[in-house]
Amino acid sequence: MSIADRIRIREVRVLSDDWYVLKKTTFDWQRADGTWQTTSRETYDRGDGATLLPYDPERRTVLLVRQFRYPAYVNGHDGLLIEAVAGLLDNADPEARIREEAEEEIGCRLGEVRKVFECFMSPGSVTERLHFFVAPYDPAMRVGAGGGIEAEGEDIEVLELPISQALAMVTSGEIADAKTVMLLQFAAMNLLAS
Repeated sequence: MSIADRIRIREVRVLSDDWYVLKKTTFDWQRADGTWQTTSRETYDRGDGATLLPYDPERRTVLLVRQFRYPAYVNGHDGLLIEAVAGLLDNADPEARIREEAEEEIGCRLGEVRKVFECFMSPGSVTERLHFFVAPYDPAMRVGAGGGIEAEGEDIEVLELPISQALAMVTSGEIADAKTVMLLQFAAMNLLAS
């Protein structure tokens, strides 16, 4: 049985269509016991995205970015977030978009880029599917300073860290971004294992 056979949409209302789209949907859901239950959920649609962890296998380093994130700030995080390179697809191919983001954010023109998985990051309310990539890098791939696009409000600092330090920063809470933690753990298990 398809999930589509277990759901009947009753109403979809747009609550906000400013930055992205917030909808409230009322639907009937067929429970595991066969009974139907009416419920409603809000979904925030910001489009899909891509994220990337550049790693240097020789020097055992990774490139990350540090920037201000207002939603984290209003939730009590009094610091800049350390993150993997990332951006929304805006209808672009995920690999093409993450290559652009790498040049904008960290100033690197990468060679091989490999998709490793994709995930829903907050499926209880956000529709975004995130495409995860890794790419080897070396200092010769630098084509600019990075830092993001000022006109888009980006003010990004580029960080090059040993993988061991980045993993320790996850443990200490200095790195608290889920996509970054996932990519660092992938790198530690699959790319930069001791």
